[in-house]
Amino acid sequence: MAVDFRLYLVTDRRQAPDGDLPAAVGRALEGGVRAVQLREKDLPGGELYALAVTLRRLTARHGARLLINDRADVALAAGADGVHLGVASIPPGEARRLLGRGALVGCSTHNLGELAAAEAGEADFVTFGPVYATPSKAAYGPPVGVEALRRACAAARIPVFALGGVGPENVPEILGAGAWGIGTISAVLAARDPGPAARELGRRLEEGAETERTGRSGKEGTP
Repeated sequence: MAVDFRLYLVTDRRQAPDGDLPAAVGRALEGGVRAVQLREKDLPGGELYALAVTLRRLTARHGARLLINDRADVALAAGADGVHLGVASIPPGEARRLLGRGALVGCSTHNLGELAAAEAGEADFVTFGPVYATPSKAAYGPPVGVEALRRACAAARIPVFALGGVGPENVPEILGAGAWGIGTISAVLAARDPGPAARELGRRLEEGAETERTGRSGKEGTP
């Protein structure tokens, strides 16, 4: 399945306006988000499944992808497009075996070794970070920084999504480092209205991608 999105929304129901995650995701989808990772690690299986079914309806309505964090069983039961795996999860190849060859499999990575392992397991894409300081990733240690992201993107053969503290103001720097797109939680979900927040991020990504394409074309055409 093609990675046909650049803005990857990761959920955290505690950051959603009024705690209403489906409403917030719905607004983000209206704002142009085309991929959502359901990441609510503390929910028991039944509640996670019910939320996945609700988000599957929303994402299907907007032609968007839905991935479930870690839980291949919930992804299969809810009819999601795939899973997003952590470094301690089952290998991406096993997730694909469970879900089928058409499943979309993403992996979280924080260094070049984890990136290489994800590629060896035939992941479709990775998130890399945290690039900048962010409370949601504080437990994983200090940010890796833009130069580490640049090295990861140069080494990668699959799309890399920068994650951690990414907002509209640093999209140009992220794309300049070679990232395919961005993963975000608070820049969209913690906004007063996730719709315009998603739309602004999408606009910055499109502008940045166009600048990168123009720059490459100019270099290729230089005698």
